[in-house]
Amino acid sequence: HIHSNVEYRIKLTMKLAVLLASIAGASAFVAPSPNGVSTRLSAAEVEESTMMGGAAISALTKDVKTIYTSEDVDKFLPHRYPFGLVDKIVEYEAGKKAVGIKSVTKNEEFFNGHFPGKPIMPGVLQLEAMAQLAGCVMAGLDGAEPGAIFFFGGADGVKWKKPVVPGDTLVMEVEVLKFNKKFGICKATGKAYVDGTLAVEVAEMTFAQA
Repeated sequence: HIHSNVEYRIKLTMKLAVLLASIAGASAFVAPSPNGVSTRLSAAEVEESTMMGGAAISALTKDVKTIYTSEDVDKFLPHRYPFGLVDKIVEYEAGKKAVGIKSVTKNEEFFNGHFPGKPIMPGVLQLEAMAQLAGCVMAGLDGAEPGAIFFFGGADGVKWKKPVVPGDTLVMEVEVLKFNKKFGICKATGKAYVDGTLAVEVAEMTFAQA
């Protein structure tokens, strides 16, 4: 009788230990409610609570107006596929400054070799994209010859801050610093951002009117 009583107690203790362990493990997946009562959230509920939805995300740029479309940019620049690097212009002050967009996709040809398995937009092409946007601004320079093309002559103070990868939207801003009408030399500065973070900047770009 004594033996069976001890055996019963051992079994009862083991069951209690298993029960306590299961409760402790489950508590890691329970979100406490404000009144102290724990409530379990399903994966669907968590996902629903954190997702904005397509309409809301799309609306984040509803106040950004296109000033010049891709077709308009082609009227400013001679660059064509696969080297046209300005998709549209959203702010523009002729001869002074502009904000332009380059949408970076996985279909860019340069990603085939830069780099396989780790696609990164070449830094020199980020700089070229800003130079092309500057070309659009210089088309409105006071004193520039109508239809003149400005050749990219040099860049100083270039700094790359973060990689630009497929799916990124490169928002570029350039501003003309000065223009020498006599010699057809123009100086400009530029910056480009991804998701509000500076990706690349150039203190000074030099252009020569052809």
